Amino acid sequence: MTNETAFLETPIGTAKIVGDENGIQSVTFLDEKIPTSIEIAPCLQECVSQLTDYFEGKRTEFELTLHPKGTYFQGKVWKSLLQIPFGKTTSYLEQSTLLGDPKAIRAVASANGKNPILIIIPCHRVIGSDGSFTGFSAGIWRKKWLLAHENPVKQETLF
Repeated sequence: MTNETAFLETPIGTAKIVGDENGIQSVTFLDEKIPTSIEIAPCLQECVSQLTDYFEGKRTEFELTLHPKGTYFQGKVWKSLLQIPFGKTTSYLEQSTLLGDPKAIRAVASANGKNPILIIIPCHRVIGSDGSFTGFSAGIWRKKWLLAHENPVKQETLF
């Protein structure tokens, strides 16, 4: 079975989507601008559609078959990321505690950094215990953008 690839222009750069009939294997971001794919393999069409809805503010949850490649531990960490609700954040310490070992914070952070399916497996929702925007494989500026997109501050008028 061959992997299919599609590109999607987004507000944070070109998303490169890879997958096959077994599911989505990766969503990564490129710094180079590549136009949205015109021909999209059937196994990737729903992912492109749902990501488009997400960026247009019409979707808060994804309903896709995911097939990330990683170790058993990484898979456990990535699965726990799926429990973080849209518009919310958690810390690496909270995530490692939830996984049963608060001392595994570095291993959990490392597994988050190797998450191959950005946005859909929402590792961008994990921040430092002090509220800092620590590590994001696609760049901190993208993490800030995604968190602001998911939790826009509504500015109230002062007068």
